[in-house]
Amino acid sequence: MPAFSLDPEQTTWCARLRTLAAEQLRPLADKGEPGRVNRPLVAALGELGLLARLFDSGALDLCLMRESLAQVCTEAETALALQGLGAHPVAAFGTPEQRGRWLPEVVAGRAVAAFALSEPGAGSDAAALALRAVPDPSTGGWRLHGEKRWISNAPEADFTVVFARAGDPDSAGGARGVSAFLVPADRPGLTGESLDMLAPHAIGGLAFDGVPVGPEDLLGEPGQGFRVAMNTLNLFRPSVGAFAVGMAQAALDATLAHTAGRPAFGGVLADLQAVSHQVAEMATRTEAARLLVYAAAEAHDRGDPDVPRRAAMAKLLATETAQYVVDAAVQLHGARALQRGHLLEHLYREVRAPRIYEGATEVQRTIIAKELYRNAATRDGMPHERHSARPHASPASHERHSGAEPRAEVTS
Repeated sequence: MPAFSLDPEQTTWCARLRTLAAEQLRPLADKGEPGRVNRPLVAALGELGLLARLFDSGALDLCLMRESLAQVCTEAETALALQGLGAHPVAAFGTPEQRGRWLPEVVAGRAVAAFALSEPGAGSDAAALALRAVPDPSTGGWRLHGEKRWISNAPEADFTVVFARAGDPDSAGGARGVSAFLVPADRPGLTGESLDMLAPHAIGGLAFDGVPVGPEDLLGEPGQGFRVAMNTLNLFRPSVGAFAVGMAQAALDATLAHTAGRPAFGGVLADLQAVSHQVAEMATRTEAARLLVYAAAEAHDRGDPDVPRRAAMAKLLATETAQYVVDAAVQLHGARALQRGHLLEHLYREVRAPRIYEGATEVQRTIIAKELYRNAATRDGMPHERHSARPHASPASHERHSGAEPRAEVTS
């Protein structure tokens, strides 16, 4: 498929998905409690086959799903995305037993998944993880001690992918030594709380008081937890951009309808050049972000080596663009857009979070710059260190193809 166009089948499928979202998912979302897991909505996503598509299709398909849902029902989009974020490590790195136990339940919408990387003191600098997996000689496993914060679907998820530092509590930090564990919700010592966030997302905190885990709970190899995390984030970053593009398109569509019909100064708002030029800018930025998201997703599906840079660029541009477009839409609608329950009031609260989730804007810029300097050094045949713009305390990196240690990352 050409990099910057969709074929008719894809376009038709996206239109059909928007119709399904309006007719079947929007009513369920309206009945849910903001900030809590909406299990009927998750079950409906399973019944429609959308959760299965998370695991049997590529990054571009994921982007098309997220963008289409976001235009109509952001709650359904977020529920889909959080299921994918939490369950993808199991699909990609789980044992046959782990996949057999949990993936059918996730696909059917009966089990809710969570992805737990962020901590109170380790957000952007996730290499500073403090959650410890302390060896338990009596079982041959570990005991988890510490906290996680700002975790998708916590504390209501049925299982959580948890990233913890194994070994001696006095050992050095960094990405090495971090392992990923699949932790069912009924493990003793695991508690949590919901957090009241600006965006109405199911986000919470988790406390681990000696939670037992064994070798059978490991995802991937011991000490390779960051490989699990980065594999997941590199897939989902372009689709965060798709979520943002969907919200921007919804705001743009609402603005076109409003300015075309709102009487003003003997005509309608759209007759004013200041308004029409603003709308043109909104549309242009939205389309540019959409194309960059699609290109990054296709690069992921092709297995291109520059996926981290492309994914970071897509998330950066799309989320910043969506913030601009929604804000401009509110301005053009006037006070009505500030009223609780208005579409743009909802989007205004929703659109802020993606600039932080799964890698803040500043982290994306750091990743992009590092990749640019690394590629320039390779092209020029010069040592990377002589070209590096790395700050003294780097806030982010990603999984290197060379196998070198990933220093840090931002989580969701």
